[in-house]
Amino acid sequence: MAARVKCPTCGKTVVWDGSSPHRPFCSERCKTTDLGAWAAERYRIAGAPLDQAEELPPSEEPRGGATH
Repeated sequence: MAARVKCPTCGKTVVWDGSSPHRPFCSERCKTTDLGAWAAERYRIAGAPLDQAEELPPSEEPRGGATH
């Protein structure tokens, strides 16, 4: 028997098996809505904020004397 879960977006019951191509979401619409929420930064992962300098890797200077 396949497990049943709630769609994280709308709460509709979804069967968790191969017949549900959008699982854990009930539809493409709910899947896209969730992705949009991440893109709009409405979701957050707990933790202390990073300084801007810590978020971006330091730029690397070209090495060697290669010419083109």
